[in-house]
Amino acid sequence: MPITRINITDVLFVSMISMVFISMVFISCSDTTSESINSNNSENELTGTVEIDGSSTVYPVSEAVAEEFNKLHPKVRVNVGVSGTGGGFKRFTKGEIDISGASRPIKDPKETSVAAENGINYVELRLGTDGLSVVVSPDNDFVDCLTTDELKSIWGPESTIDNWKQVRSSFPDTEMRLYGPDTDSGTFDYFTEEIMGEAQVSRADYTASADDNVLVQGIGGDKGSLGYFGYAYYQENTEKLKLVAVDSGSGCVKPSLTTIPSGEYSPLSRPLFIYVNTDSYKNKPAVKELVDFYMINGPELINEVGYVASDSSVYSKNKSLLGN
Repeated sequence: MPITRINITDVLFVSMISMVFISMVFISCSDTTSESINSNNSENELTGTVEIDGSSTVYPVSEAVAEEFNKLHPKVRVNVGVSGTGGGFKRFTKGEIDISGASRPIKDPKETSVAAENGINYVELRLGTDGLSVVVSPDNDFVDCLTTDELKSIWGPESTIDNWKQVRSSFPDTEMRLYGPDTDSGTFDYFTEEIMGEAQVSRADYTASADDNVLVQGIGGDKGSLGYFGYAYYQENTEKLKLVAVDSGSGCVKPSLTTIPSGEYSPLSRPLFIYVNTDSYKNKPAVKELVDFYMINGPELINEVGYVASDSSVYSKNKSLLGN
């Protein structure tokens, strides 16, 4: 029987071909698996649009929440606007937005009736507490504290005060110019209700804006200025503004992270809310995820912004209201 000689070169060649073939099959399978995983991840990635509007005071909180949320869900578009509490409620009760920031409860019969007419169901979620800040220019070296009666005499609807000496005889003969939120603002509503005794009652001859940053610039650059807005905007601009203490009968008190939640800074401490369209929450995954994120991360972000977050029991109640 003849002996068959095996050519080692042929064996090596065949082996190499086999290894290359196996490698190609493995790579092909890996690529297919990778493409499948990437495709599934892409398909499962959260998308959609969330519309938020309302209070300029709540705006910094919602903006911070949206920014952090987008780090986790970059394909969700979160639009955060500022039209004031009243302006936000107008859009919210018409179904134009999913979430409305507010510095007062939605209690105006006009607002609640419009919501009912449009079939808008909603839930109120308490976020925390803010203190309205009464401020002047840092160049003002004579005002450190004002009484609530003095604020009332300055901002009253019949007031003609336009000079600081008219407020207190010890003040200098300096022209006074007033700055404040517009009439759609919850800040305006709260200030007038607490100082005047009735919401929306105020003199009209002042520089009004829905943008608190505009007020900061105006007050900071005007030695005779006097204005008010949310505490967080003062904290962001301490070098541009001077904080004025308020005396409601128990001595002069400035707003702070201690005096606001304790109630010592009275009567200008007020609650902050978001209102959520419950149909949006149930039917729009992006809205649900954002609101749930808000309820988990909101307290930390609220404190970072400069307000005082509600305690954990309030947030537990919020989650229950959402059905969680």
